[in-house]
Amino acid sequence: MAAAREHFGSRLGFVLAAAGSAVGIGNLVAFPVAATKSGGGAFLLVYALFVFFICLPVMMAELSLGRRSDKDPVGAYRQLSGGSGPWRIPGWLALITPFMIAVFYLVVTVWILGYLVETLRGNLDQLATQAHFKQFINSPIVFLYLVIVMLGINGILALGVKDGIERAAKTLMPTLFVMLLGLVIFVLTRENAIVGIKYYLIPDFSQLDARVVNNAMAQAFFSLSLGMGIMITYGSYMKKQDSIPGSARAVAITDTLVAFTAGLLILPSIFHFNPQIDTTTLSDSSAGMIFLFLPKIFFALQESIGYFGASAFASAFFFLVLVAAITSLVSIIEVPLATLRDEGGMGRKKSIYTVAAIQLVLAIGCAMSFGMADWLTSFVQVAGKDTSFFALVELIFYSTILPLNGLLVCLFVIYKWKRANFDKELQQGDSGFAGSLFQRYVNFSLGTFIPLILLLVFIITVADKYFGYSFF
Repeated sequence: MAAAREHFGSRLGFVLAAAGSAVGIGNLVAFPVAATKSGGGAFLLVYALFVFFICLPVMMAELSLGRRSDKDPVGAYRQLSGGSGPWRIPGWLALITPFMIAVFYLVVTVWILGYLVETLRGNLDQLATQAHFKQFINSPIVFLYLVIVMLGINGILALGVKDGIERAAKTLMPTLFVMLLGLVIFVLTRENAIVGIKYYLIPDFSQLDARVVNNAMAQAFFSLSLGMGIMITYGSYMKKQDSIPGSARAVAITDTLVAFTAGLLILPSIFHFNPQIDTTTLSDSSAGMIFLFLPKIFFALQESIGYFGASAFASAFFFLVLVAAITSLVSIIEVPLATLRDEGGMGRKKSIYTVAAIQLVLAIGCAMSFGMADWLTSFVQVAGKDTSFFALVELIFYSTILPLNGLLVCLFVIYKWKRANFDKELQQGDSGFAGSLFQRYVNFSLGTFIPLILLLVFIITVADKYFGYSFF
């Protein structure tokens, strides 16, 4: 006899857990830098429009699939399609994608933990050197940190949905919010902070072009954990009386506020360090910003608050990013765990051991692809360039497949599962949704221009990343 399905204990628990999956490294670092390099307030406006007019309906579609089926992504597509063969493919893509994203995300989280440890040990001056990062990521200590990170994350998952995921979210997410606000308040008191604020918030529409708009769309989609099967899985843990539209809006607002607030931390810090900085030189890579650029800024803070103060600030920042990474990984890894339990009949602990064993091997391969093993460092050729195993996993499963998964969700909900069934699920727990302008917009957008936009993003990504061809 199958065990009763676990559910979140409260709507707040769901919102914080879903927001935890959405709030990650990209929110805290990549988003502020992307905004700064792409028109400041103009980028923020475009990003917000994409979040609420494009991404929100997709999130509602994923949550509806999960709650209606009470299944993992594979089971949801199979059950709601009536076992239709071709529609099983999106379910498997929604399983494989988070499984592999967790592999390279684990490695980045290990680096963050390592940098946190070094700042706590008083080695901020070493982190600020260009050579330290390469030396660190190729040192054996990363494997110890990998085991520690995996034990912590899987320990949370072993406690289950309510006692593990929800309880961790209710602890870690408020901690993240309070620490972020505290760091922002401190940074805003620094000299030249207002220069960074102006650069961040004052719109420069002259910098908006097709590439920036595409980047804003991709950032919004990735930021909300769409296309990963997470929202389908978390939807299956929602109670029937909870409002899907209301919960989805709360998650989108929370995620956007965190990303926006992170900008109030990163940009004033950068301009305090160098008021004349050319923002075009800032790295597009979150890893580049976190491990190569920001430590130099934190180290420079010693001129105003001393070495101990600068180290304390850096430690708080790396702890903040570590919390964001852990909450994201808990959500990402829950997807394959749910699939093994639903489809394979495994218990939670056995599914954790199975997934962890495979991910550990793959994560070690990713960690060794920065010089430890030459064959992993130059794993394949993509667009005429040597590509490491780590970069290949990120390219395929993060940059490429996510918009494709989102496209398939839209097509399935509207044209296979049908609008009437979708509407019925959204109205359960939210009777005011029926007949509203928002209902009409969601139905129209998911069946028309949202799939077209996601298809365009997918085509642009494939052309650029795999063939070196840019449309812009």
